Amino acid sequence: MALDHPARALNSLGLPKAPADTRVVVAMSGGVDSSVVAAVLAEEGYDVVGVTLQLYDHGAALAKKGACCAGRDIHDARRVAEEMGFPHYVLDYENVFRDAVIDEFADSYLAGATPVPCIRCNERVKFKDLLETARELEADCMATGHYIQRKLGPAGPELHSAADSARDQSYFLFSTTPEQLSYLRFPLGHLASKADTRALAAKYGLSVADKPDSQDICFVPDGDYAAVIEKLRPEAASPGEIVDMEGTALGTHNGVIHYTIGQRRGLGLGGLADPLYVVKLDPDTRQVVVGPKEALSTRTIPVREINWLGDEPFTSRPEWHMGVKIRSTRPPREAIIRPISDTEAEVELLTPEAGVSPGQACVFYAPEGSRIHGGGWIWRGA
Repeated sequence: MALDHPARALNSLGLPKAPADTRVVVAMSGGVDSSVVAAVLAEEGYDVVGVTLQLYDHGAALAKKGACCAGRDIHDARRVAEEMGFPHYVLDYENVFRDAVIDEFADSYLAGATPVPCIRCNERVKFKDLLETARELEADCMATGHYIQRKLGPAGPELHSAADSARDQSYFLFSTTPEQLSYLRFPLGHLASKADTRALAAKYGLSVADKPDSQDICFVPDGDYAAVIEKLRPEAASPGEIVDMEGTALGTHNGVIHYTIGQRRGLGLGGLADPLYVVKLDPDTRQVVVGPKEALSTRTIPVREINWLGDEPFTSRPEWHMGVKIRSTRPPREAIIRPISDTEAEVELLTPEAGVSPGQACVFYAPEGSRIHGGGWIWRGA
């Protein structure tokens, strides 16, 4: 008669295996965060496999130290793998990245939106294609250096903000699905500060311990979005008029791609008694519409492509009272979310917000605690 065996204790990744029997694919960007994740897991005895994605031609994309996944970063990731003694692979994802991220970024910008390509990259490349590659490598899970927490709740894995609010990356990861969340791990999310991460890098003697953080979109390493858009879409620099909210021409511009909602400086409109702000971009008429600051205030935001991470169905209630973020750098604001369908909603801000733009994310946060309930995309001016 077979005997019942006690349940095997879970390892630090929450899996019922010994670390040596647990294969982990670590998504390595070449920066200090993902390098520390790989080093910690390797030291704990896990079967670590490092994978770095080459997302674009780093020679043609104005490679710059500090830009994610450029040539230097691939070299740095490979060096960390050598230092810690685990295999490392570089995968060519240029075509996927161009089709899934760069082309949409350019088209969204031309349509007058303010896209957030880092979210699309996580959604369509890292947590989709790379995750599938990890499964093909027979990994038990995939780990990344993102500052966010995965916690087990009554209904399964939950997404929570990082312990360090200054480093929290939940805004960029709201579209992570429950299925992906069951496979992903975020070992840095509980750390109190980036200083703790760098201390770990120094402890392991990693060559990237003092490497500066990347500040820009990886394929726009100098921050000049307009130059990249113009290269991808030469027609984007067509001149047009700067008009007020009544349609009166106030000046001219050399392409709507040079402007963003809420912009005040660089309009080239001198001699005005009161400052004017960009309140709308109309790519069809090639007009940049300007107005007073109060014209930027938005209370109602239409949201679509919603990824819902709550325990109850999204449409099970007529409204949800939550916090929402419409910019990664601002804290959540109180809001009422009214579902229209499983993937669409109207979001009412209790306090109007300035500079809301189509193309930005609207991320849902629990009214108390650190849990993220998903989010969606702002798709037109309110």
